[in-house]
Amino acid sequence: MITNALNSGLSGMRAAQTALDVSSHNIANMNTQGFKPQQIIQSENGTGGVSTAIRASATESAETANTSEIAASGTDAATEVVNSLQFRATFDLNAKMVKTADELLGTLVNTKA
Repeated sequence: MITNALNSGLSGMRAAQTALDVSSHNIANMNTQGFKPQQIIQSENGTGGVSTAIRASATESAETANTSEIAASGTDAATEVVNSLQFRATFDLNAKMVKTADELLGTLVNTKA
């Protein structure tokens, strides 16, 4: 039970880190003409935890995009900032879960010893 929580927390941290990397990549390239922003796809593992995949998004072309809201690449800066905040919070919550599982595991080991 405790190891499942530990593994789930670790996979959640990895997924959040991957999502932060994708968001950072999109922001760094938002002024690059023709750049297609990437999206993160998260799915539940059968054994618990989360798996991630990265794919290029299908955004509208720069010619048809509203240039006041979307950069030349099709990256929406507001969306990326919100995503970054969400992924950071996800990482922090999973880190707390790992810390709690570690403390419980330590208590269990100390009780048995």
